[in-house]
Amino acid sequence: MGITKNIDSASQSRKWEWLVFLRVALGLLLVFKGISFISHARELENMIVNTNLRKIDQFAAFLSFYITVAHLLGGVLLIAGLYTRVAAALQIPILLGAVIFVNRPGILSVEPEFVLSSVILILLILFLIHGGGAFSMDRYVKRHQL
Repeated sequence: MGITKNIDSASQSRKWEWLVFLRVALGLLLVFKGISFISHARELENMIVNTNLRKIDQFAAFLSFYITVAHLLGGVLLIAGLYTRVAAALQIPILLGAVIFVNRPGILSVEPEFVLSSVILILLILFLIHGGGAFSMDRYVKRHQL
């Protein structure tokens, strides 16, 4: 009975530790997407303009810059687990825009970019709620009061 109780308590305390792999993978994906946006900045601006939102074309260059920097910086912060909730919160409006306006699939079709954007959005919401987890700089700073 004592062994099963110890195993159960250990599994409960380590319940969310596997999320570190998802957090790092998400951060790497955002960094790679940010690098892709740097090399295809004009295409990103055209995507923003083609969303058919009124007066958005005036801010296309700024939004392109914001999206690129947010992906790069947010990805690095997510990899480290530093300011995880802030990094996720800065990404969520971008991914909402991607899901709602940019990568919207047609009737009865599933676009890979739409699925990827949706999964990333769900993961960002998860990390906004859950935080960096056990293996993160957030937790280290909290424990060592830096």
